Amino acid sequence: MTAYTATVTVRLKRGVLDPEAETTQRALERLGFDLEDLRSADRFELDLTADSTEEASERADEMAERLLANPTIHDYDVEVTERE
Repeated sequence: MTAYTATVTVRLKRGVLDPEAETTQRALERLGFDLEDLRSADRFELDLTADSTEEASERADEMAERLLANPTIHDYDVEVTERE
């Protein structure tokens, strides 16, 4: 078994209201920053052991599907790296 860290980034799908991002974008624009769009995201780091990177990715994907994200309103990305 190898140790991995899976990073799951969860964000609202485009078109879903994101009040936190809207407020932050307005504040940044008042500070003089020019933005086209801003979206907030949650990031989860999962330390796990698995036989392969593919297995670790599949397990993290299942965790995202079952609990970390609501597939109806969220998109998510999974990245897996081997821990030393």
